[in-house]
Amino acid sequence: MRPSSTNGASDHIKSRRFDTLLIANRGEIACRVMRTARRLGLRTVAVYSDADANALHVREADEAIRLGPAAARESYLDVNKVIDAARRSGAEAIHPGYGFLSENGGFVHACDDADIVFVGPPASAIAAMGDKSAAKTRMTQAGVPLVPGYHGDNQEDALLKAEADRMGYPVLLKASAGGGGKGMRVVETSAAFQAALEGCRRESLAAFGDDRMLIEKYLTQPRHVEVQVFCDTQGNGVYLFERDCSVQRRHQKVLEEAPAPGMSEDLRRDMGEAAVRAAREIGYVGAGTVEFLLDADQQFYFMEMNTRLQVEHPVTEMITGQDLVEWQLRIAMGEPLPLSQEELAIKGHSFEARLYAEDPDNDFLPATGQLRRFRLDLEGASLLPEQVRLDSGVESGDSVSMHYDPMLAKLIVHGPDRSAALATLNRALAALDVQGVVTNRGFLMRLASHPAFHAAELDTRFIERHEDSLFAAHGLSRDSLASAALIALHQLARECESTSPWDRHDGFRINGPRRIRIFLCDPKEGMTKNPASRALVEGSYHPSDSAWQLKVTPADQEMSTHSACLTTLSGDAVAITLDGHRHRMLARRDGNEIVLTTPLSPGMQGEVRLFWRRIDTIDHGQHEEESTLTAPMHGTVVALLVEPGKSVAKGDALMVMEAMKMEHTLTAPVDGSVESFHFQAGDTVGQGDVLLDFSAAETD
Repeated sequence: MRPSSTNGASDHIKSRRFDTLLIANRGEIACRVMRTARRLGLRTVAVYSDADANALHVREADEAIRLGPAAARESYLDVNKVIDAARRSGAEAIHPGYGFLSENGGFVHACDDADIVFVGPPASAIAAMGDKSAAKTRMTQAGVPLVPGYHGDNQEDALLKAEADRMGYPVLLKASAGGGGKGMRVVETSAAFQAALEGCRRESLAAFGDDRMLIEKYLTQPRHVEVQVFCDTQGNGVYLFERDCSVQRRHQKVLEEAPAPGMSEDLRRDMGEAAVRAAREIGYVGAGTVEFLLDADQQFYFMEMNTRLQVEHPVTEMITGQDLVEWQLRIAMGEPLPLSQEELAIKGHSFEARLYAEDPDNDFLPATGQLRRFRLDLEGASLLPEQVRLDSGVESGDSVSMHYDPMLAKLIVHGPDRSAALATLNRALAALDVQGVVTNRGFLMRLASHPAFHAAELDTRFIERHEDSLFAAHGLSRDSLASAALIALHQLARECESTSPWDRHDGFRINGPRRIRIFLCDPKEGMTKNPASRALVEGSYHPSDSAWQLKVTPADQEMSTHSACLTTLSGDAVAITLDGHRHRMLARRDGNEIVLTTPLSPGMQGEVRLFWRRIDTIDHGQHEEESTLTAPMHGTVVALLVEPGKSVAKGDALMVMEAMKMEHTLTAPVDGSVESFHFQAGDTVGQGDVLLDFSAAETD
């Protein structure tokens, strides 16, 4: 039996059948909504900015309409332009996705005024949850548990401090109108309260135009557990169980899973029913997520409600077998909920990993560039399509710009239980081939294979607590060096197609083995920046033998010898045998860069990237120096310090960049000269952009 609502606010939402749907968003969520809409027979309309003119969501839509320049405020956030696009295309309904206008009550009113169905809740429900203080008052009335705190209108400094002192420290100061971690600080002592209050008010006023604060008791090791709810226009409401989203960085989720581990059936039911009460209290319609904090004593407390579809909704789809976007569309057409609470059940376990264009080793700074390759090698990882789902808004060849959220895709997996699903996640992350743009794939691999994550020792400070092991500088093992060298040598040998010994460059010797010498190093170090980071490998191969003989000499270490052979398998999989020990791994070549999936430490796997360069067989002392310098981050060129063609010495300043209000000087990697600059003072550059061409001086 479905519960009935006693709140009449949902009666005001517009709902009717429609044939054309405009998706007021971009990237993977726009592509995701289109998939379901097409399956239901709906015509799809995309909108785009100038930066997204050739984006995947534009290519996949039946029709696409330009909104304006790249800046979101002049395109995706412009309500009038989106409504006009719907009118021009004949769209009777708009799906907002998440982000942008998805929780904008003014946009909902604009849809109503234009007689367009908004696929989401009524504006009154968005407003009810938009003000955190008012929302907590409503939740108290609905009997939803709250973290002990102060949410009142009296904002006098003395009163706020007295409330914090009464709760006991630590406390959490939060902007009443906030979100995304802005205007939020943990206060450890009474003496630190006033300074923290003033800082939070400044941040909140700048970000939201509102400096009202609320105070909550700070839970030291809480889990972030959220419940998926759905309500229809007939007053029915259900919960589709919970997700654990505790693994976060800077208050943004990285890994999510469903169901939450360690939940008893009683706790799951109590939390789910509380979430439905929260939705019914505000007359909710459509998909929503009620977020809770769960403490070590299994007590849960309301945190906030997101009045939209969540990024992590696929894990709920995987464990319930339901298409949540289809549910949204059917409810927007006025249909009742597809299933009752009694008809919903959990099947197996699911994980989602968010792939971002960012550099975890550089404070997660966003990255830009062109995706030379973007694919999921299921064959090489021995995975079945029904085990893995990749929701993405990009394809090989697409550009990643600096204008929007850096999330490229979501990798979602399913298994019969948590252990099996986690094993699949690790294999799927290894199978994800991304080249051309720096991503957090390696970091996700370290997270997903971390022993504490395997043990479900979860809380919202997981990354912070395990920072030392997650960001440790893992030294390259001789096995990794030998494996990478073997792949490079194999590539060199295969590139030689001539039968004439005079045309061959693979180390051919008459009546003797081939001998090839290569350097290996970290791509970020380069061949010239830090010679101490290089490793020297000499490979010998005789046609009568079945294996290479490798001499591996890491910098400042003794040489070791290995017998090695390589066998190519399906996809990107290879079998590498070192001294009789055979390993199956995924290995990819990107020009002179090799990417291996390999253990980093006991229990943890990750990726190893190595740049290789062959040493000339005649002059072993000479090798090619770096000929370009690239931007280490997004920023602006401030000044060019040398004239093209002028000789410079190693370490001389070449140009100055500004990023994050700080200046960074780029210097010459070796003696040489700048051939040309690709940018001028005042130009904006993206991370990885080639800034100049550099010619190294010849050496004896």
